[in-house]
Amino acid sequence: MEYRQLGRSGLKVSVLTMGTMTFGGKGGFAKVGDTDVAGARRQIDMCVEAGINLFDTADVYSAGLSEEIVGEIVEAKRDDLLIATKARFPMGPGPNDRGLSRHHIIRACEASLRRLRTDYIDLYQVHEWDGLTPLDETLEALDALVQSGKVRYVGASNYSGWHLMKALGIAERNHLPRFVSQQIHYTLQAREAEQELVPISIDQGLGILVWSPLAGGLLTGKYRRGQAEPSGRKLNQWTEPPVHDTEKLYDIVDTVVSIAEARGTSGAAVALSWLLGRPGVTSVIVGARTDEQLATNLKAAELTLSAEERARLDAVSQTPLAYPYWHQANTANDRLGPADLSLIGPHLKK
Repeated sequence: MEYRQLGRSGLKVSVLTMGTMTFGGKGGFAKVGDTDVAGARRQIDMCVEAGINLFDTADVYSAGLSEEIVGEIVEAKRDDLLIATKARFPMGPGPNDRGLSRHHIIRACEASLRRLRTDYIDLYQVHEWDGLTPLDETLEALDALVQSGKVRYVGASNYSGWHLMKALGIAERNHLPRFVSQQIHYTLQAREAEQELVPISIDQGLGILVWSPLAGGLLTGKYRRGQAEPSGRKLNQWTEPPVHDTEKLYDIVDTVVSIAEARGTSGAAVALSWLLGRPGVTSVIVGARTDEQLATNLKAAELTLSAEERARLDAVSQTPLAYPYWHQANTANDRLGPADLSLIGPHLKK
């Protein structure tokens, strides 16, 4: 297992992170998975044996049950593992049981600590943007948690580019904790993050953790052109991620499967390995309904794609440059930095 530095922090994390949204199966999260304590213990042991040291959860996953399961299993080996969790979404019916106010963040963190059976959270992440709470208030609350020793590092998730830069600017101006990472959606099927979020991460020194790196199963190879769709969600009902171009999705999957078959591996391993080789990516978050799926995903850490294989995947999944990037590619390509080139570089004529 390879370990990479998380942003500008001194923390080293495994290139694969275990995601625990499938733990618990309570409420709407039963659609994602319903792994019980015994199953979760097996899967966590599989991940530890493979060298994974970061485990990601959130208070909202199964209304806290995911955190409780993680806490029960990890308690005995807490000093050797890193726990990341998140807060922002509703955890009760009240008007202050959600959001990123000082009131909610501190209550949410203390509740997560109880469920996780730990004194501290290694990476505490704001789970989504809150446009009603001033960022100063949110960052000051996170600072209070860091100063009290309840949180070691802070990160963001699902922020836009301007949200992220505003937060980083306020943190610097007011000497508050700086986000060390952002958790984003980024796959062969959905490369929007390359427009702003990846360049920002490279320029500002943020680690990138990728959620749902297989696009909710779309990139595993089980959804193929001309074949009956497996049971579960239909492509026209997919909301995370939305499928805007079904034919392009099938083209991507065909290429993934072709490479996987030639290498004697799975489509999942190919899609995950592609992500691990992208600029700025620190770790991809893998989860699974079954032990077999998890074992397949773990193999991605051992797979290195060739330059030719990566070029095929890049070409079939590439998205056009949006403005102002196509203009920069045409008129400013003599003075582009590393962050710019992460997006624009592949579009420049050789």
